[in-house]
Amino acid sequence: MRDMILETKAVSKTFQKQQGPVLSKVSLCIPKGSVYGLLGPNGAGKSTLLKIISGMLRPDQGTVWYKGKAWNRECLWNMGVLIESPPVYSHLTARENLLVRTTALGLPKPRIEEALEIAGLPDTGKKKAGQFSMGMKQRLGIAAALVGRPDFLILDEPTNGLDPFGIQELRNLIKSFPEHGITVLVSSHILSEVEQMADHIGILTDGILGYQGGMPEKGHLEELFSKVAEKNRKGGVKA
Repeated sequence: MRDMILETKAVSKTFQKQQGPVLSKVSLCIPKGSVYGLLGPNGAGKSTLLKIISGMLRPDQGTVWYKGKAWNRECLWNMGVLIESPPVYSHLTARENLLVRTTALGLPKPRIEEALEIAGLPDTGKKKAGQFSMGMKQRLGIAAALVGRPDFLILDEPTNGLDPFGIQELRNLIKSFPEHGITVLVSSHILSEVEQMADHIGILTDGILGYQGGMPEKGHLEELFSKVAEKNRKGGVKA
């Protein structure tokens, strides 16, 4: 049995202005060295769950465990997080963007070149980030998440807004992270993308984790997703 790098145990969350829980007793188990795809339609609660895992939100109930211990803010030193838009200063180069981050975190400057190399951005020179393509900005956001040498990386809908070439490049990059000792949790509503990059998946619909396990045989993910979504629509909570 593979070691679990991160687990959520019966995590629930409700917001005052929404009817019913956004998350209902969600228990993720993410194996170390995997690319774990968190699938679900828009509004399923994926971003809320990622924000709880990364400490941006607190659960109403349940706990998060990291490397076998209850999560605390010290865990963030071992995590890289990219949720929503990449944090990019458009008037700075890629290296200058990462210099801001390493300075703020008190990290050594050699981490900049290391992170740019892993993210596939070693040759951007003096080009300002504002002139980057959307795919390059996403890579820069990932590089910023990598400067701390995390062993766990959280990516929320990373292929949003990318063209087909950018999607393919980012997909290959994400698949390479376990070779660098980085476990990845990536959320998406695009089944075909997750099918090509993940080896474990969880299907979240209406705040309920309806399936968790290995990737089904090629071509069967859509069928599985539809069954889980239909079951939770009938008896589940509404996000």
